[in-house]
Amino acid sequence: MSSDSDARRVAIACQGGGSHTAFTAGVLGRLLGDAALEREVDIVGFSGTSGGAVCALLAWYGREHPDESPDELLADYWSDLAAEGPLDRAANGAIRWASRLERAGVPLPDVSPYQSPAASWGRREFLTLLERHVDFAAIPELLDGNEPALLISAIDVLSGEFEIFREDDLSPEAILASAAIPFAFRAVEVNGSYYWDGLFSKNPPVKDFVTNRETPDPDEIWVIKINPERRDRVPKSADGIADRRNELSGNKSLSAEISFVEHVNEWIEAGYLPEKFTHTEIERIRFGRPDLHWRTKLEREPEFIESLYADGEAAAEAFLAER
Repeated sequence: MSSDSDARRVAIACQGGGSHTAFTAGVLGRLLGDAALEREVDIVGFSGTSGGAVCALLAWYGREHPDESPDELLADYWSDLAAEGPLDRAANGAIRWASRLERAGVPLPDVSPYQSPAASWGRREFLTLLERHVDFAAIPELLDGNEPALLISAIDVLSGEFEIFREDDLSPEAILASAAIPFAFRAVEVNGSYYWDGLFSKNPPVKDFVTNRETPDPDEIWVIKINPERRDRVPKSADGIADRRNELSGNKSLSAEISFVEHVNEWIEAGYLPEKFTHTEIERIRFGRPDLHWRTKLEREPEFIESLYADGEAAAEAFLAER
């Protein structure tokens, strides 16, 4: 963290998108591995949803733990996630096979994650992988009041209310709650409440950086976006419609969050708010693979993951060059 009082305060928000967030990991690894950038900015927070929540956690933990580095931790996690073992490759192949059948119009049986052995296996695999890279029991010792905020989004299945898990109440289950896609995972219990994937809520948290009075208002929020905002033509194929529906669903809450911050900026400029409120610029680092359909968000082939990670590094490099 920069100690320069003139450093720009920056928060980084990571949109969800399953395997596509390997791109996010590449962006974060490149940004947080840049010594010059660390001298120029003061990172005051990370936020994330679903796969973006995992990336935000790894970035935060890698920066705060004295024996870790965020770039290495992010690269190691995504390398481990790639389907390299026989069982992993079989599971990944089954997902692709089912996806092709569905696209061909072959009806597939609906199986509840509460009845599916595959769902239980996926839950165990997710938690095991996460705990292999993050020592959650050590997190309380990392909290001294000077660490960046960490905001993880999920939604309460029963009340429909947004939930933000903070750095002082992190657990493997809280991260899983943000990533628990309803058709793939059973609802995740945390402290007596049940949660689903944060794509239904804040994807990712943005306005909380400016409404939370416990942390400094950022001068800039860098949003790492997975879903494109615009398309050139109306989709007409079943695949195209499904892709666009997924993109719009993933962008809906983010658009509202960014709109709130932009309105606050307008009120500040108009003199409607006290001086303690500060202007916050929104910068976007966009995923540039519009050719990928939404089902590839479940793809775990090593070559695919590596290409996304490399794309993220390149996007971060371009972002830094523009600055």
